[in-house]
Order: sequence, then structure tokens, then C-alpha cells
Amino acid sequence: MPFFDGARGRVHYRTWNAAEPHADLVFLHGRGQHSGNYHRFAGLLAARGISTWALDLYAHGLSEGDAEGLDADPIVTLDGLVADAAHLATLPDSGRPLALMGHSLGTATAVPLLARTPTVFSSAVFCALPTRLVDPDTLAGADATGVPILVVHGVDDRMVPIDPVRSLVGERTGAQFVGYDDAGHDLLHEKVHATVTGDVADHILRYAP
Repeated sequence: MPFFDGARGRVHYRTWNAAEPHADLVFLHGRGQHSGNYHRFAGLLAARGISTWALDLYAHGLSEGDAEGLDADPIVTLDGLVADAAHLATLPDSGRPLALMGHSLGTATAVPLLARTPTVFSSAVFCALPTRLVDPDTLAGADATGVPILVVHGVDDRMVPIDPVRSLVGERTGAQFVGYDDAGHDLLHEKVHATVTGDVADHILRYAP
């Protein structure tokens, strides 16, 4: 099993390689999940020519770390999560376009990562963007990189209601925003998962000539 030394201990990661890859994706999961929850998602992307690299956020899955500290204040952990994600982004080293995607806490990690590394990624996808954890100025900074951003959100998301997210994205970015009817917070594990995955793949490949 592959690991690297992260900000708070050893970090586990997985890869799913496409047979004929056109792009690579760094994927960051949400709170209470791990990379192993995304075999179906990564498999569908692989069929479209996208290889996926996903880590277990600290204190999740097989990665080390103190879950109690994360529960106490997830905001203070973001710098460490961003550092780990930045290291993961150095691993593909394929020369292919590299995309970035996060879900929920993973999106809260992806936004500052994109803002801090403006030349690394060819495109980005923010799924279930958590307004409580995302600083509006940092979101605007991520948009200012010029990296094409797609924001996907469930219309029936009760954890992160869609209207404030739509407003924030519209006010602070030029990102494309897509809402999915009859879908909640966990878009990649709901009935609309194939549609969402297809939209994600289209976005990534659009910017991977």
C-alpha cells in the first residue's frame, strides 16, 4: 500500500489508472469518508481516459492523525490538509493535464490549494462546497488563477443548502455552477452519480487537449 509522510503522520493514497489516459485527477474526499469509497467514481473516469489519485485525509481511512482534533475545529486543520494534497499533486508526474476535485471538506482543502498553486492544475471541480469552511476571498483567489472551475451541488443538500453556495459562487467567481435535482450532499453516491461523473469528466477533458 502506498504512503507518504504528511503534515500529521503517514498519508495513504490510491490510484486508478486509465488504459489510455488523457488526464490525471487529484481527488480529495469529504469528512468521514476515505479514498476507498470512490472505486466506482474512479472506474467511470478511467473509462473516459482519466486516471485518479486520491488520498485518505488525515485521521481518515488508513492515514494517521488525530480525529479528535479534527472534530474540535476542522478549520485549523486546513493548512495540514492542503500541504498533504499539494504533495499528492506532485506524484502523477505524467506530463498530462492535472485536474483537481474535492467533495465537502475536500473542497475546503481544494480551494486554497488551487489559490496557492495557480500553475499546477488545468481545471478544478468543487463538489458540495461548504460555505462555513471556505473563505470567500480565498475562493475569489482560486477563481483569479484563471483555472476553469466547475461547481456541482445537490439541490436538496441539507448539510450545505444550495442557495448560499450559488450566491457565493456567483458573487465571487466566474465558475460554472450546476445544481442537481433530487440530490443531497453526497452527489457521487446518489442516484445522479453517473450524471455528475459524466459532467465532471466532460469538464476535465475539455481542458485536457
